[in-house]
Amino acid sequence: MPTLYPLFQIIAPVMLIIVIGWLYARHRPVDMSAANRLNVELLSPLLVFAAMAGKHAQLGQYWLLMLLSTVVVCGSGLVAYLLARTMRFNPIAFSVPQMFTNTGNMGLPLWLFAFGETHFPAAIAIFVLINLLHFTLGIKLFNRHAPLSEVIKTPMVWALLAGLLVQYLQLEIPLWLIKPVKMLGEVAIPLMLFALGVRMAQFKVTRWGAGLLGGVLCPLSGLALAWPLAHALPHAQAGILLLFGALPPAVLNYLFAEQYGQDPELVAAQVVAGTLASLLFVPLALGLALNTSIGY
Repeated sequence: MPTLYPLFQIIAPVMLIIVIGWLYARHRPVDMSAANRLNVELLSPLLVFAAMAGKHAQLGQYWLLMLLSTVVVCGSGLVAYLLARTMRFNPIAFSVPQMFTNTGNMGLPLWLFAFGETHFPAAIAIFVLINLLHFTLGIKLFNRHAPLSEVIKTPMVWALLAGLLVQYLQLEIPLWLIKPVKMLGEVAIPLMLFALGVRMAQFKVTRWGAGLLGGVLCPLSGLALAWPLAHALPHAQAGILLLFGALPPAVLNYLFAEQYGQDPELVAAQVVAGTLASLLFVPLALGLALNTSIGY
């Protein structure tokens, strides 16, 4: 119990909000499209900007963490692609969700609860990186004809650029301005979790076999890649990378698959099965992160 209870304290708030969203959506139809749009277009960008501008955390100091995270992304995608060809699945629909995991709805809260605000900028660095890759490389994988010019219109990119500008100029934002920005940004995390629960209640899963395979493969390949790489990182960054490796496929993959006609049923099955599998693999990753000497 002394070992398990700290893990429970980290995971329980995240899972409880997801369950509340799931229960609510099971008993009352709810349309989260407006709330999700608000989160993507305003709240999450404000969260990123506040994390970057409030503490003057230079993303450049996390270059190695971001590089190793990219290795995990590409390595997981390659493993899944080769397996999909062998199993005769749609290789894009199977491999892309393995690459782009739930750093928003699940990753940010877990990183914050596990490693605290001191190391949260490192988590933000991964979150920003994965979002940029997802909206560029991910979209191009789902649809090679999709215009990448759309990425410059996303609020997340503008929030990132604004945060980098504040850091470069070493601007001190007054408390009366940064505080409401931070307060609005903090709404993003519980709203992400609630929305994930709602989305899980709305999924109609018909491909459980392939979904379970993908749902288990995602954290297995992620952790297998992250574990040796984590030895190159200092302090809590090693734990952050391990937890990143254990995250399940992101819900956004389903939206892209549906939009571009890439077997959305297969993607939905992986998202749901992967989120359920995270009940096992996230505690494993946290245990490895908190009870080993990697990076310390």
